[in-house]
Amino acid sequence: MIEDQLTVMNDAYSSMGFTFNLAGSDFTVQDDWAAASAGGDEESQMKEALHMGSYADLNLYFLSDLGDGLLGFCYFPTESPSRQTRVLDGCINLAASLPGAEATNYNMGLTAVHEVGHWFGLYHVFDGNSCTGSGDFVSDTPVQSQATFGCPSKQDSCPDQPGDDSIHNYMDYSYDQCLYEFTDGQAQRARALYDEYRAGN
Repeated sequence: MIEDQLTVMNDAYSSMGFTFNLAGSDFTVQDDWAAASAGGDEESQMKEALHMGSYADLNLYFLSDLGDGLLGFCYFPTESPSRQTRVLDGCINLAASLPGAEATNYNMGLTAVHEVGHWFGLYHVFDGNSCTGSGDFVSDTPVQSQATFGCPSKQDSCPDQPGDDSIHNYMDYSYDQCLYEFTDGQAQRARALYDEYRAGN
């Protein structure tokens, strides 16, 4: 499954010029860590023990139970990260979202693709939940005021604004089978933020 997940990641990010290589993996049995929540003691303990590499290296964690119906969460890049920020860096994903696992409608490995988008600095395409404002700070994603759920053929949450909702964008919440794209603007933002905040750090 790990190799399949890596393939999914590389397919999704190839248009951005990013390639992921597996530097190592670790299978750990620790009940307290299995349901680690963002900012909790368990997350800190787990990552203190398992985190590898620099701020430029992606750490993915797959846990058996995130609680609250979560599929994953991840940390955005930041300027001058502290030691604790570096340790906590990376993305936590529900193990059932791995390719071929048991999370119905979310088991094609695209949860990790979505969460890694945050790691690169991408927001949800519906960020702000409004038809006005800065949204996701990307000019070529249409304004969108709500997340997409399921797999609709079309959705337009801001009918007075140009374009339909980005229901096929990895940074929305559609079912995995409906997600297949990043925009050029998202690629430019991801590359710029990686180069500024992560590369060589």
